Amino acid sequence: MNSSTQTLQLDAPGQRLDKVLTAQLPDLSRTQIQRLLKEGQILVNGRPAKANLKLEGGEEVTVTLPEPEATELIPENMPLDIRYEDDDMLVVNKPAGMVVHPAVGHASGTLVNAVLFHCPDLPGIGGEIRPGIVHRLDKETSGLIAIAKNESALRHLQTQFKERTVGKQYLALVDGQVQPPSALIDAPIGRDPQQRKKMAVIPYGRSSRSRPAQTQYDTVTAYDDHTLLQCELHTGRTHQIRVHLAYIGYPIVGDKVYGRRKPSIRLKRHFLHAAVLRMKRPSDSEELTFHAELPPELDAVLQKLAE
Repeated sequence: MNSSTQTLQLDAPGQRLDKVLTAQLPDLSRTQIQRLLKEGQILVNGRPAKANLKLEGGEEVTVTLPEPEATELIPENMPLDIRYEDDDMLVVNKPAGMVVHPAVGHASGTLVNAVLFHCPDLPGIGGEIRPGIVHRLDKETSGLIAIAKNESALRHLQTQFKERTVGKQYLALVDGQVQPPSALIDAPIGRDPQQRKKMAVIPYGRSSRSRPAQTQYDTVTAYDDHTLLQCELHTGRTHQIRVHLAYIGYPIVGDKVYGRRKPSIRLKRHFLHAAVLRMKRPSDSEELTFHAELPPELDAVLQKLAE
């Protein structure tokens, strides 16, 4: 048996195979285990099995973990505003304009490329050699983002996000004087059926893809024609804050997708900044809170409005 193969004796009659393995193998997510099952890398009594197999008790399970595959990602020497780092994770203050993870049209110049240069000995995470991206920020959203540096830390952070124990506060400048000054927006979000690249508030029943979404907002400063809001995410849907604020009639300044066609303030990005991130450190579960001040281009807008 080589180092990437291990054998387990399971005694959990009546339970699903993938659920039992998720508990037995904390370094692997349930999604990864299901993928390994599909690929035939997990054998039950010497034979391939499906994720939903009901165990009878006493099964011998052999798990083969493939070596992490080197991706085509190239480490790039780009400046990183690192606000915290230890052996398990780092917290970066991402600038607007930087994509988090390579995708079509963004093969380089991403946060991942920069992190790979900063951490050249990064181990394989999630089945490939890359940083452990736990959550994302839109390209034009600046602010704090956490990155896991190993598989165990990735699981720890993912669990916090799944259980909604992570605190995420954003600052957003919107068009109009917001009323009421504070409220909870509770409106499900799904893919816009008319424009597939956009998200939209879609009532339950109209789409099976609509998922619960909650955003708490509180007024920080009210200006003549704008309002600075602090927004706390209770869920983490794609474009959630941008969609929710546009839905209630107060779109984010500079938002080219969900905002006004004719912007009220000339800004090369949208005014949304991840200012506070609160989470438990993977190594000892101590709660840490990180802060990122508004970048100069956004602070300048507020200074001008205050005048």
